[in-house]
Amino acid sequence: NPVVVEYSSPNTNKPLHLGHIRNNLLGYSVSQLLKATGNNVVKVNLVNDRGIHICKSMLAWKLFGNGETPQSGGKKGDKLVGDFYVHFDKKYKEELAELKANGLSEEEATAKSVLMLQAREMLLKWEARDQETLGLWNRMNSWVYEGFDITYRRLGVDFDKIYYESQTYLLGKKIVEEGLEKGVLTKKADGSVWIDLTAEGLDEKLLLRSDGTSVYMTQDLGTAQLRSDDFAPQKLIYVVGNEQNYHFDVLKLILQKLGRPWADSIFHLSYGMVELPEGKMKSREGTVVDADDLMDEMIATARAMTEELGKIEDFNSSEAESLYNMVGLGALKYFILKVDPKKNMTFNPRESIDFNGNTGPFIQYTHARIKSVLRKAGEDVAFQNVAELHSKETDLLILLYQFPQVLQQAASDLSPSTLANYLFDVAREYNQFYHELTILKEENPAKRALRLALSQLTSSVIKNGMKLLGIDVPEKM
Repeated sequence: NPVVVEYSSPNTNKPLHLGHIRNNLLGYSVSQLLKATGNNVVKVNLVNDRGIHICKSMLAWKLFGNGETPQSGGKKGDKLVGDFYVHFDKKYKEELAELKANGLSEEEATAKSVLMLQAREMLLKWEARDQETLGLWNRMNSWVYEGFDITYRRLGVDFDKIYYESQTYLLGKKIVEEGLEKGVLTKKADGSVWIDLTAEGLDEKLLLRSDGTSVYMTQDLGTAQLRSDDFAPQKLIYVVGNEQNYHFDVLKLILQKLGRPWADSIFHLSYGMVELPEGKMKSREGTVVDADDLMDEMIATARAMTEELGKIEDFNSSEAESLYNMVGLGALKYFILKVDPKKNMTFNPRESIDFNGNTGPFIQYTHARIKSVLRKAGEDVAFQNVAELHSKETDLLILLYQFPQVLQQAASDLSPSTLANYLFDVAREYNQFYHELTILKEENPAKRALRLALSQLTSSVIKNGMKLLGIDVPEKM
């Protein structure tokens, strides 16, 4: 029975942003760790491709888009659709301000908003399978998927199966019907359906709106059922931010009350918020840090810092570009993954590319340094018995010996940070070993062979460990 890991779960009304980067890197790395420790793993993505937020982008495009396409505007499709989501919010706020200026309260203005009424109308049309609405929905979603694919490829993450909310929410509605029949759920006078969890120390939770449209929880019930039917997983891990902790407590409880024995296999891998030094991100206001822009910035910073430090030995231009890409993305991934998932974090692009300290580039540079030593040695490396080990050899050997245990620990805790920080310790220990002992100039053949073998072993642990974090390491720098 596999372990199913769900991560990414984007909305199709905007591009992927910095928060998604932490989610994707965490989900992918946890999957690799579980696989490396002997589990059968299925990586899944649930795309939130329907709902009121999608209708906001669609409506804004219809009203203000003048037929613009990714081709005509020269934009990635996900960015184009995201711009219309921001545009909707801007127009909606203007409308509310005007209504309030005419003496309406916040609540009255919200109820009177023509834009919001039109967006809700569009959602009802979509649920009624109106052809024109479906046509626009398919068209705009296809733009977004083309954009997502480019970002996923750059980030180096992939999925074994993709679920779409539009294909699961009806199954969720069926489960709601079943809950009503079993008396687990109740229907209120306005037609909305709720579950009362006050006895469990939680509150009442809406499962179906009065107009019959579904909410996130509805489709999550459907998707959970589908995953159980598809894979009968021993564990179903949801990689979702800690603002959803309550949501997953409720999901598990509802499924238990409905008599689903597999509800206990649900585990919410909750992680903290990512911020930039400037503060929080909001997608409605267009102040979000776009994942593509951040990756571009990281590669540009890697280029500037690498050239400044002169860390390039006889590279042609395509090799140099490949190195900047590797260092920039390695810095980004490592900086995010070295932090305990449960903690909020501030991502500092410049700090992450420092070639000294607990960073991806420091570990990458150490790997390149070892490879350079091994190339210069130019001989097959094999351990030889040495009567007495130097303390630096012993320290390094003991640390390398812990690699399998560290992997087991990181996989069982679902925490790539355990592995990331271990790899930093290995790189740091190797650098001390390298500075204190002679390797290539060592005259005792047995000692030289031992030190080269330790170097070889260190490079292999770094390369394999970083691979599990989704990070490549250079052969030379």
